[in-house]
Amino acid sequence: MRVVIAGAGSVGRSIARELLANDHDVTLIDRQPTAMRVAQVPDADWLLADACELPTLTEAKVDECDVIVAATGDDKANLVISLLAKTEYGVPRTVARVNNPKNEWMFDESWGVDVAVSTPRIMTAMVEEAVSIGDLVKIFTFHQSGAGILEITLPEDSPLTGHRVGQIVWPTDTVLAAIVRGTLPIAPSADDTLEVGDELLIVAGPEASELALQAMLVGAPGPTSPTAPDPTTGSPSPAAQSPASPPGA
Repeated sequence: MRVVIAGAGSVGRSIARELLANDHDVTLIDRQPTAMRVAQVPDADWLLADACELPTLTEAKVDECDVIVAATGDDKANLVISLLAKTEYGVPRTVARVNNPKNEWMFDESWGVDVAVSTPRIMTAMVEEAVSIGDLVKIFTFHQSGAGILEITLPEDSPLTGHRVGQIVWPTDTVLAAIVRGTLPIAPSADDTLEVGDELLIVAGPEASELALQAMLVGAPGPTSPTAPDPTTGSPSPAAQSPASPPGA
C-alpha cells in the first residue's frame, strides 16, 4: 500500500514508522525545514513543500497513493488537504487529524474526509473508560457509516451478570463485538457467560439508542420506559409488570 502523510511532526513520523514496519511505502510532506528529520524515518520518501498546494500533491504522486493522511497541527490545512486529495486526485481513502474537538463536525465527506481521528477525544474516552464502571463510553465513531464503538465495564449489580450471551436480546442496531476479561480478549459465543468486571465492546449503529443500551446493561430506567427490560426477553421483568397493591391491602 502506498501512503502519503502530510505533516512530518511527531504524529506524522510515528504513523510513518508504523506503516513502514508493516512494509508499506510512505511519503512524508512538510513545509517546515525544521520538520525534515529524515534520519528519524530514513526509509520514507521526504518532500519539503506545502501540502495544501496542488503542485506539491502532484509531485508527491498523490494520484497513485491508496491513502493520504492529513496529520498536520492545523485543522484548516488538514481539511484542505483531504478535500484536494479526494476531489482533484480521487484518492480512495483520506484520514484526517482533528486537533481541536470543536472542529470535529466539519471533518466529514463534504470536506473529503473518510476517517477523522480526534486525539483529544480518544484520550478523553480512554480516561473515562479507565475510571468509569457501569458507564457507557463512546470510544470511536466511523464517519462514513455513523456507527460507533462503545465500551462498558459491567458493575456488580448489572442484570446481565450470570447470563449467557445467547440468552440476551440486544437492542436494535447493536452487536456485542468482544468481551475483555482481565487481560484476555474473548470473541463472544452464545455459550459465554458474562461476569462482573467484564469489559464489553459493542458496535452500535447510528440509530441505536445509547440510553436504552445503558439501561439494559446496568438496570437503570430507560428513556421511554419506567423499568429496565429483562435482558433475556427484552420485556419488562415480571415484578415490574405486576400491578401495585391497592392501599390498605
